[in-house]
Amino acid sequence: MPPLLYMFNDGSIERPKDHSRVPPSLEDPATGVSSKDILFSNNPFLFARLYLPKLTQPNQKLSILVYFHGGAFCGESAFSWHHNKYCNVIASEGNVLIVSIEHRKAPEHFLPAAYDDCWAGLTWAASHATPNPTNPDMWLINHADFSKTYIGVYGAYLNHPFFWGSKPIGAEPVQERPQSLLWKFVYPDAPGGLDNPMINPLAPEAPSLAHLGCSKMLVTVAGKDHLHFNHRAVLYYKAVKESGWKGQVELFEEEEEDHVYYMYDIETEQAKKLVTIVANFLRH
Repeated sequence: MPPLLYMFNDGSIERPKDHSRVPPSLEDPATGVSSKDILFSNNPFLFARLYLPKLTQPNQKLSILVYFHGGAFCGESAFSWHHNKYCNVIASEGNVLIVSIEHRKAPEHFLPAAYDDCWAGLTWAASHATPNPTNPDMWLINHADFSKTYIGVYGAYLNHPFFWGSKPIGAEPVQERPQSLLWKFVYPDAPGGLDNPMINPLAPEAPSLAHLGCSKMLVTVAGKDHLHFNHRAVLYYKAVKESGWKGQVELFEEEEEDHVYYMYDIETEQAKKLVTIVANFLRH
């Protein structure tokens, strides 16, 4: 899968596009956000990086964002410098406690391993709303407002999502597409192939969108996404609106930008605009 990943005959793997990893920090110089790494599962070993913005009161309660990093299921890390920087900024601007999940990657661990890991991370975070949390963390115990958990409970934020399907739409190429090959690579045994609901939430066999388990949703896309993910994300947004779901869904599209443009230079005016949109979504 060049240039994302190279798999050699001897079984070794290189990920030349992966960005360098950085450690957590007691207090980020730019944002004042503190971060730390937590082992939340022993079987399998799974880690999360937690981000806590500056508190105005010792017992202050904050909304929670459970964050699942990108990388096409086969690359990148919750500890990559650009995800770390993005989470610092969002934690600060949105005044939100972030739980960023480090999930397993293909081809060492084919899907649905990453989905299982992300669900395990969400379940771990949510367990802190009970009297006996699993592998308890004091930041979550002392500062998490579980009535405002983002991703599947109170609100969901879909950040340039990777949706695909067997039939081309919009500007997608008709011939065999890299996105199709990627899905077959990371989930070779996917039931339904490219129309598995994990990659195509609008497939005929996908669950009804009318029963989404949250009350509000933000979908962000880039108008010049070279991977063409924007077309399907907009269709998803429209389908949610027309599904009979009782929540509120919002779409933000930066028409002149490419896929995840904000991750690599968060100081541009376009990136700052997106951060403001996301922060306002998380604050209300």
